[in-house]
Amino acid sequence: MPTTTTCNGVRRRDFLKAGVIGGTGLTLANYLKFASAGEFASKATANAAIFINLTGGPTHMDTFDLKPEAKSEFRGEFNPIATAVPGIEISEHLPKLAQNMHLFTILRGVTHTLGAHELGTEYVNAGNRPLPSLEYPGYGAIVTKELGGNGNIPPNVAIPTSRQKTGYLGVQYAPLNTGATPKPGEMFSVRGLKLSGGLTIDAVEKRQALLNDLDKTFRGFEETNQLVKGLDKFGQQAHAMITSPKSREAFDVSKESPNFQKLFGETPFDQSCLLASRLIEAGTRFVTIELGGWDTHQDNWNQLKKKSPPLDSGLSGLLQGLQLKGLLETTTVFVTGEFGRTPKINTTRNGRDHYPRCMFMLLAGGGITNGQVIGKSNADATLPDSKGFSPDDVAASLFHTLGISHTKEYHTDTGRPIMIVRDGHVIPELFA
Repeated sequence: MPTTTTCNGVRRRDFLKAGVIGGTGLTLANYLKFASAGEFASKATANAAIFINLTGGPTHMDTFDLKPEAKSEFRGEFNPIATAVPGIEISEHLPKLAQNMHLFTILRGVTHTLGAHELGTEYVNAGNRPLPSLEYPGYGAIVTKELGGNGNIPPNVAIPTSRQKTGYLGVQYAPLNTGATPKPGEMFSVRGLKLSGGLTIDAVEKRQALLNDLDKTFRGFEETNQLVKGLDKFGQQAHAMITSPKSREAFDVSKESPNFQKLFGETPFDQSCLLASRLIEAGTRFVTIELGGWDTHQDNWNQLKKKSPPLDSGLSGLLQGLQLKGLLETTTVFVTGEFGRTPKINTTRNGRDHYPRCMFMLLAGGGITNGQVIGKSNADATLPDSKGFSPDDVAASLFHTLGISHTKEYHTDTGRPIMIVRDGHVIPELFA
């Protein structure tokens, strides 16, 4: 189940009106110059990724793109603080991230036009503007398909759930949803990974033998049915995980050393970030973490005083932890909500409303040049200062860090060719 709910539903006319604005902020000539010089290919170092979904739409004005000189009706209540990188400032309620600014990059001036939660979420979880006639697969499904699994560790895990879809790729690339978050110092048991009710490994093996006999009977049908193929893969994966000590240990956050655990707080998000670091270390290719509650139409600043500390602590711990384990260079971290929030304050409710035309995203690891701000919003953060970046551009850049060409084509069951990212371009400044 999702950890939070948001304020609106989706209607058919939302799909029909959907559009997108934005670009790379780079001329085509310069883009081709970067590409021909081999600047992109040499920077792809990741073999795994962590996607952090800030559901509800966090305000850029009160987190990573403050405007202290803006007029009072825009400015907000929070003050900017200096970070470890001279010249970069972020919210005073993100002090740990400020100290670790050298480990990540801020994208400002990300822009699109989808102001409904469901549409915006679908967009930033797939890197393609939603269409009523086609369901695009999310990042996790594509990474799993392209990079494959690694032993008995599930290749795609969501803590506790994922908003990403498998689309035309099929359910065999869906994530394993943990359904819960770890608790500090306690063994974490994902449903199905820990044997319960007196069930023994021998009993599981006997059941698997029976399933194998049934598989032989239905194999012809399975080869032509995508759903059955997906379910069969899930069954095999579940069996492998139940009987694999390595997989069960990977999910057990209590196995981490006390010193490493000290990097993380005790909130569910902190512990989810701790678990993500263990899964990546064990060989999982893609981990999704959800942190909801950013739909701050009312009482924006008091709500942010509660929401910012877990993000600050958990993300800082994750970045430091990956670096300590030597995994940051080989793991791309991507943090985003579905949109930003209105720069102009809603004085009636003391909040900010949906605003996709200007937002932030965070990226780290995977060959990205960290410790910088790329892009810029205008004086009151209502629009990018220039063309800005689209979610498509960020998606193309994410895949680039993993050595996956975003221009590669797949085919639907009907033979329709579909490019992984239809309209995006790799952002060269990320790898400069």
